[in-house]
Amino acid sequence: MNAEISPPETADGHRAEVAASPRHFTIRLSATRRGARLARRLACEQLDSWGWPYDSDAHRTAALLVGELAANAALHGREKGRDFRLGLTFHLEDSALRIEVTDPRPDRRPPGPGLLQPPSSEGESGRGLLLVEVLADHWGTTCGDPYTKTVWCEVTLR
Repeated sequence: MNAEISPPETADGHRAEVAASPRHFTIRLSATRRGARLARRLACEQLDSWGWPYDSDAHRTAALLVGELAANAALHGREKGRDFRLGLTFHLEDSALRIEVTDPRPDRRPPGPGLLQPPSSEGESGRGLLLVEVLADHWGTTCGDPYTKTVWCEVTLR
């Protein structure tokens, strides 16, 4: 059964304006290849539940971004006995998705946007953040405390 939910009415019979609050998802995962894979799968489930089906281009783009950032956290941000955190925030008003991956290695910050160097043609790694830079609207790195760093990106899902 489909139902349409209308905004509540005010005392004078007018429709109340309902602010579109952002949707959040956060989870801590082991800093392993399995944890990175799980981050992508859980993000895909969450995006689907928010209305971005698995077969949409927006879903595939967001899944790729989550996968790259989570893989980097598991590979480059790993510290024995410490997890990484995946955070998704979806802003309804402008269809913007913010992806944040926080790891325990603030000493290993990647180059900033526009400063990435292309990897050698023989190298098997070094392309993940280049994909993030191309696919995301914005991305960067922040260190909110002396113990962690967060690599984040934002993409508009249309």
